[in-house]
Amino acid sequence: MSTNTTSSTDSSTPSTGSSTAPPTGSSAGASAESGTGARAVAPEAGSRPARLIHNEATTEIPVHLLFRDDPDPAPVPLRPAVVARRQGPGERPGERPATRRPVNARPRPVPSVDPELRERPARVLPGAAGVAAGLCGVAGCAATSWWAGLVPPLAAQALGLPAYAGAGLGPAQWAAYAAAGVLGMFGFGGLARGRTGRAWVLGLFGRYRGTVRRTGLMWVNPLLLRRRVDVRLRHWRSEPMPAADGNGVALRAVTLVVWRVRDTVKATLGVEDHETYLRECVEAALARVPVEPLGTVRSSADVAGDTLTRLVAADAAPVGLEVFSVRPVRVEYAPEVAAAMHRRRIAALDAAQRASVLTSVVDSVEDTVTRLTMRGLVELDDYERKVLVKDLTVAFCAGRGDTGT
Repeated sequence: MSTNTTSSTDSSTPSTGSSTAPPTGSSAGASAESGTGARAVAPEAGSRPARLIHNEATTEIPVHLLFRDDPDPAPVPLRPAVVARRQGPGERPGERPATRRPVNARPRPVPSVDPELRERPARVLPGAAGVAAGLCGVAGCAATSWWAGLVPPLAAQALGLPAYAGAGLGPAQWAAYAAAGVLGMFGFGGLARGRTGRAWVLGLFGRYRGTVRRTGLMWVNPLLLRRRVDVRLRHWRSEPMPAADGNGVALRAVTLVVWRVRDTVKATLGVEDHETYLRECVEAALARVPVEPLGTVRSSADVAGDTLTRLVAADAAPVGLEVFSVRPVRVEYAPEVAAAMHRRRIAALDAAQRASVLTSVVDSVEDTVTRLTMRGLVELDDYERKVLVKDLTVAFCAGRGDTGT
């Protein structure tokens, strides 16, 4: 089966004064072979068709080729584009430059302190040893005074000591006085009382000598510098700190931090002031974690508290602080935002109240007009109905405005 495509110029009559052009061989063969083909329609006399394309030929096209799906084109291999590179200074022509390896991003440095700062127990003696040393020093001073003859006879008789007329204060007596005085000072001066929940960090000439967590009376070397540290569970309520919500609106947040000192050495010697350090960690965490005003979304506040606790605990652990929870107890808008938010809430409430009043007025007017007309009390045309609706609306609105509802 085939179709014939003929040109309009082949079946048309020639113009006046021109000879008739015979049909081409291909056209004649096509018309003879196809019995169901299109017949050439003779043009009307005197018509002059316009010739569009000169030397036009008719070609037979098989029908099955018209409805054949085109095959997918073969994929074209892609090659990387070569971009001309400017030759660098000191580089030879044709020499390939050294490839640069990708540099991995450096991880965030973890805060750390001196690894030698590790808490260890200090060497202390029971308080009885200090009391005994002090009493021995006092007794030595009394014996030296009696030896030097400085004790009055009446006092010696009262103490039951024999009268002794010494030769006075000589080098031996002064040495005995010094030894007894040093012993008494060390004995009584080193007495200390340990309390529950308190610890002492001891140091000698800038060197850490140990931590005392014992309670009761004990003797500590009086030459050591003592720093008292509170190791009890503590809570700290911060002042209003700057924060932001998920949309970047400025807030003021007050947090409650529950913490304690876990390592007394790192908390005392690893940082200048561990309480100030903790406050700065909380402020830095608030700057990274978005919070929401309390009373809006409780679950969001819980998630923010858990995130704050994790961040602050990770930052405070290197200095010997153990953070149990960081919870926002009061979150409010900043002063510069609070006024705008207050006006926005009032406008929303006013718009909601106006919509409610308008809805109730429209319902009342509709109910009134419907009852009057359905019961046959009044007969109203369109104009009178509009006037009645207008008057009723004004009356209802004025009445609700006077009652304040």
